[in-house]
Amino acid sequence: MRVLAVLTAAGSGTRLGHALPKALVPLHEEPLVAHAARRLLAACPGPDGAATRLVDELVVTAPADLVDAVRGAVAPVVADGVRLVVVPGGPTRQASVAAALAHLGDDDDAVVLVHDAARPWAPPELVARVVAAVAAGHDAVVPGLPVTDTVKRVGPADVAHAEPVRETVERSALRAVQTPQGFRLGLLRRAHDEAARHAHDERVAASDDAGLVERLGRPVWVVPGDERAAKITTARDLRVAELLGEDA
Repeated sequence: MRVLAVLTAAGSGTRLGHALPKALVPLHEEPLVAHAARRLLAACPGPDGAATRLVDELVVTAPADLVDAVRGAVAPVVADGVRLVVVPGGPTRQASVAAALAHLGDDDDAVVLVHDAARPWAPPELVARVVAAVAAGHDAVVPGLPVTDTVKRVGPADVAHAEPVRETVERSALRAVQTPQGFRLGLLRRAHDEAARHAHDERVAASDDAGLVERLGRPVWVVPGDERAAKITTARDLRVAELLGEDA
Protein backbone atom coordinates (compact mmCIF):
# COMPACT_ATOMS: atom_id res chain seq x y z
CA MET A 1 0.00 0.00 0.00
CA ARG A 2 1.51 3.29 -1.11
CA VAL A 3 1.19 6.29 1.16
CA LEU A 4 1.50 9.73 -0.42
CA ALA A 5 1.41 13.09 1.31
CA VAL A 6 0.55 16.68 0.51
CA LEU A 7 1.95 19.35 2.81
CA THR A 8 0.31 22.74 2.36
CA ALA A 9 2.77 25.59 2.86
CA ALA A 10 1.60 28.26 0.41
CA GLY A 11 -0.34 30.50 2.79
CA SER A 12 0.74 34.02 3.67
CA GLY A 13 -0.04 33.74 7.37
CA THR A 14 -0.96 37.39 7.72
CA ARG A 15 -2.58 36.82 11.14
CA LEU A 16 0.77 35.63 12.44
CA GLY A 17 2.14 39.14 11.92
CA HIS A 18 5.54 37.97 10.66
CA ALA A 19 7.57 39.31 7.74
CA LEU A 20 7.96 35.79 6.33
CA PRO A 21 5.18 33.54 4.97
CA LYS A 22 3.97 31.28 7.77
CA ALA A 23 5.65 28.08 6.54
CA LEU A 24 9.09 29.73 6.68
CA VAL A 25 8.67 31.33 10.10
CA PRO A 26 11.33 29.88 12.42
CA LEU A 27 10.43 27.71 15.37
CA HIS A 28 13.40 26.50 17.43
CA GLU A 29 15.67 27.77 14.62
CA GLU A 30 13.93 25.75 11.90
CA PRO A 31 11.04 26.77 9.60
CA LEU A 32 7.60 25.47 10.51
CA VAL A 33 7.44 23.54 7.24
CA ALA A 34 10.61 21.60 8.13
CA HIS A 35 9.19 20.51 11.49
CA ALA A 36 5.89 19.48 9.90
CA ALA A 37 7.63 17.51 7.13
CA ARG A 38 9.96 15.74 9.57
CA ARG A 39 7.09 14.50 11.69
CA LEU A 40 4.96 13.58 8.70
CA LEU A 41 7.80 11.46 7.32
CA ALA A 42 9.05 10.05 10.62
CA ALA A 43 9.20 6.31 11.16
CA CYS A 44 6.54 5.10 13.56
CA PRO A 45 6.64 1.96 15.73
CA GLY A 46 4.28 -0.72 14.47
CA PRO A 47 2.42 -3.42 16.44
CA ASP A 48 5.60 -5.53 16.51
CA GLY A 49 7.66 -2.64 17.82
CA ALA A 50 9.62 -2.19 14.61
CA ALA A 51 9.81 1.37 13.29
CA THR A 52 8.40 1.82 9.79
CA ARG A 53 8.38 4.90 7.59
CA LEU A 54 4.89 5.28 6.16
CA VAL A 55 5.13 8.00 3.50
CA ASP A 56 6.68 7.20 0.10
CA GLU A 57 6.15 10.52 -1.66
CA LEU A 58 5.76 14.12 -0.48
CA VAL A 59 4.39 17.05 -2.47
CA VAL A 60 4.77 20.45 -0.79
CA THR A 61 2.92 23.55 -1.96
CA ALA A 62 4.76 26.86 -1.65
CA PRO A 63 4.23 30.55 -2.39
CA ALA A 64 4.94 30.95 -6.11
CA ASP A 65 7.98 33.16 -5.54
CA LEU A 66 9.41 31.01 -2.74
CA VAL A 67 9.43 27.50 -4.24
CA ASP A 68 13.22 27.26 -3.96
CA ALA A 69 13.22 28.54 -0.38
CA VAL A 70 10.61 25.99 0.70
CA ARG A 71 12.47 23.20 -1.12
CA GLY A 72 15.64 24.23 0.69
CA ALA A 73 13.84 24.09 4.03
CA VAL A 74 12.26 20.68 3.47
CA ALA A 75 14.93 18.75 1.56
CA PRO A 76 17.27 18.24 4.57
CA VAL A 77 14.58 16.38 6.53
CA VAL A 78 13.50 14.07 3.68
CA ALA A 79 14.95 10.58 3.98
CA ASP A 80 16.49 8.68 1.11
CA GLY A 81 13.86 6.84 -0.89
CA VAL A 82 11.15 9.48 -0.40
CA ARG A 83 10.29 11.40 -3.57
CA LEU A 84 10.04 15.14 -2.87
CA VAL A 85 8.24 17.60 -5.15
CA VAL A 86 7.70 21.29 -4.33
CA VAL A 87 5.11 23.12 -6.44
CA PRO A 88 3.58 26.60 -6.49
CA GLY A 89 0.34 26.76 -4.54
CA GLY A 90 -2.88 28.44 -5.58
CA PRO A 91 -4.75 31.47 -4.24
CA THR A 92 -6.61 29.30 -1.70
CA ARG A 93 -5.76 26.21 0.33
CA GLN A 94 -8.24 24.23 -1.77
CA ALA A 95 -6.54 25.32 -4.98
CA SER A 96 -3.13 24.47 -3.53
CA VAL A 97 -4.18 20.93 -2.64
CA ALA A 98 -5.64 20.48 -6.12
CA ALA A 99 -2.32 21.62 -7.62
CA ALA A 100 -0.44 19.11 -5.48
CA LEU A 101 -2.75 16.24 -6.44
CA ALA A 102 -1.82 16.79 -10.08
CA HIS A 103 1.74 15.74 -9.23
CA LEU A 104 0.85 12.42 -7.62
CA GLY A 105 0.61 9.13 -9.48
CA ASP A 106 -2.41 7.33 -10.93
CA ASP A 107 -2.90 4.75 -8.16
CA ASP A 108 -6.43 5.57 -7.02
CA ASP A 109 -6.14 3.07 -4.17
CA ALA A 110 -3.10 4.78 -2.65
CA VAL A 111 -3.53 6.54 0.67
CA VAL A 112 -2.97 10.29 0.48
CA LEU A 113 -2.45 12.45 3.55
CA VAL A 114 -3.14 16.18 3.50
CA HIS A 115 -1.33 18.06 6.25
CA ASP A 116 -0.81 21.72 7.18
CA ALA A 117 2.68 23.15 7.69
CA ALA A 118 1.07 25.23 10.43
CA ARG A 119 0.82 22.10 12.61
CA PRO A 120 4.54 21.49 13.23
CA TRP A 121 4.27 19.23 16.28
CA ALA A 122 1.75 16.67 14.94
CA PRO A 123 3.25 13.40 16.22
CA PRO A 124 4.08 10.37 14.04
CA GLU A 125 1.61 8.27 16.05
CA LEU A 126 -1.21 10.50 14.80
CA VAL A 127 -0.04 10.04 11.20
CA ALA A 128 0.02 6.27 11.69
CA ARG A 129 -3.47 6.28 13.23
CA VAL A 130 -4.94 8.07 10.20
CA VAL A 131 -3.15 5.82 7.70
CA ALA A 132 -4.29 2.68 9.55
CA ALA A 133 -7.92 3.80 9.47
CA VAL A 134 -7.83 4.44 5.71
CA ALA A 135 -6.07 1.12 5.12
CA ALA A 136 -8.81 -0.60 7.15
CA GLY A 137 -11.45 0.53 4.65
CA HIS A 138 -12.45 4.02 5.75
CA ASP A 139 -11.79 6.01 2.59
CA ALA A 140 -11.90 9.45 4.27
CA VAL A 141 -10.51 9.93 7.77
CA VAL A 142 -9.88 13.00 9.94
CA PRO A 143 -8.39 13.25 13.42
CA GLY A 144 -10.48 15.18 15.91
CA LEU A 145 -10.59 16.25 19.53
CA PRO A 146 -13.73 16.54 21.68
CA VAL A 147 -14.96 20.12 22.04
CA THR A 148 -14.69 21.12 25.68
CA ASP A 149 -16.11 24.65 25.60
CA THR A 150 -19.83 25.34 25.61
CA VAL A 151 -20.83 26.23 22.05
CA LYS A 152 -23.74 28.54 21.21
CA ARG A 153 -25.28 29.26 17.81
CA VAL A 154 -25.97 32.98 17.45
CA GLY A 155 -27.85 35.32 15.18
CA PRO A 156 -26.82 38.59 13.53
CA ALA A 157 -25.38 41.27 15.82
CA ASP A 158 -27.36 44.39 16.67
CA VAL A 159 -26.09 47.98 16.65
CA ALA A 160 -24.33 47.37 19.99
CA HIS A 161 -22.48 44.40 18.44
CA ALA A 162 -24.35 41.99 20.71
CA GLU A 163 -25.37 38.67 19.14
CA PRO A 164 -28.56 36.89 20.24
CA VAL A 165 -28.17 33.24 21.23
CA ARG A 166 -30.32 30.96 19.06
CA GLU A 167 -29.39 27.66 20.72
CA THR A 168 -26.81 25.93 22.88
CA VAL A 169 -25.27 23.13 20.81
CA GLU A 170 -24.89 19.68 22.37
CA ARG A 171 -21.12 19.35 22.47
CA SER A 172 -20.79 15.61 23.17
CA ALA A 173 -21.05 14.89 19.44
CA LEU A 174 -18.76 17.75 18.34
CA ARG A 175 -15.13 17.32 17.31
CA ALA A 176 -12.49 19.94 16.51
CA VAL A 177 -10.84 18.57 13.37
CA GLN A 178 -7.09 18.53 12.76
CA THR A 179 -4.65 17.33 10.11
CA PRO A 180 -3.24 15.16 8.65
CA GLN A 181 -6.44 14.03 7.00
CA GLY A 182 -6.30 10.77 5.05
CA PHE A 183 -8.11 9.60 1.90
CA ARG A 184 -8.03 7.16 -0.93
CA LEU A 185 -6.38 9.14 -3.68
CA GLY A 186 -9.11 8.49 -6.23
CA LEU A 187 -11.82 9.71 -3.87
CA LEU A 188 -9.99 12.92 -2.98
CA ARG A 189 -9.37 13.67 -6.65
CA ARG A 190 -13.06 13.22 -7.44
CA ALA A 191 -13.97 15.54 -4.58
CA HIS A 192 -11.61 18.26 -5.86
CA ASP A 193 -12.72 17.79 -9.46
CA GLU A 194 -16.34 18.24 -8.42
CA ALA A 195 -15.48 21.32 -6.37
CA ALA A 196 -13.62 22.81 -9.36
CA ARG A 197 -16.68 22.35 -11.56
CA HIS A 198 -18.69 24.45 -9.10
CA ALA A 199 -15.98 26.94 -8.19
CA HIS A 200 -18.35 29.83 -8.92
CA ASP A 201 -20.75 28.64 -6.20
CA GLU A 202 -19.52 29.66 -2.74
CA ARG A 203 -21.90 27.13 -1.17
CA VAL A 204 -19.71 24.31 -2.51
CA ALA A 205 -16.55 25.67 -0.87
CA ALA A 206 -15.23 23.82 2.17
CA SER A 207 -12.75 24.70 4.89
CA ASP A 208 -11.01 21.33 4.64
CA ASP A 209 -10.64 18.42 2.24
CA ALA A 210 -13.01 16.23 4.22
CA GLY A 211 -15.73 18.82 3.59
CA LEU A 212 -15.31 18.32 -0.16
CA VAL A 213 -15.73 14.57 0.29
CA GLU A 214 -18.86 15.19 2.34
CA ARG A 215 -20.21 17.21 -0.61
CA LEU A 216 -20.00 14.01 -2.66
CA GLY A 217 -22.23 12.28 -0.14
CA ARG A 218 -19.42 9.96 0.96
CA PRO A 219 -18.86 9.14 4.64
CA VAL A 220 -16.03 10.71 6.58
CA TRP A 221 -14.72 9.03 9.73
CA VAL A 222 -13.08 10.57 12.80
CA VAL A 223 -10.21 9.00 14.74
CA PRO A 224 -8.78 10.39 17.99
CA GLY A 225 -6.72 13.51 17.43
CA ASP A 226 -3.78 14.79 19.44
CA GLU A 227 -3.32 18.06 21.33
CA ARG A 228 0.22 18.28 19.97
CA ALA A 229 -1.23 18.79 16.48
CA ALA A 230 -2.40 22.29 17.40
CA LYS A 231 -2.44 24.83 14.57
CA ILE A 232 -0.29 27.96 14.64
CA THR A 233 -2.36 30.92 13.46
CA THR A 234 -1.40 33.86 15.68
CA ALA A 235 1.77 35.15 17.33
CA ARG A 236 0.46 33.77 20.63
CA ASP A 237 0.15 30.29 19.08
CA LEU A 238 3.78 30.51 17.97
CA ARG A 239 4.94 31.47 21.45
CA VAL A 240 3.01 28.55 22.96
CA ALA A 241 4.57 26.17 20.43
CA GLU A 242 8.04 27.50 21.32
CA LEU A 243 7.40 26.91 25.02
CA LEU A 244 5.94 23.44 24.56
CA GLY A 245 8.59 22.21 22.15
CA GLU A 246 8.70 18.90 20.30
CA ASP A 247 8.00 16.85 23.42
CA ALA A 248 4.75 18.64 24.24
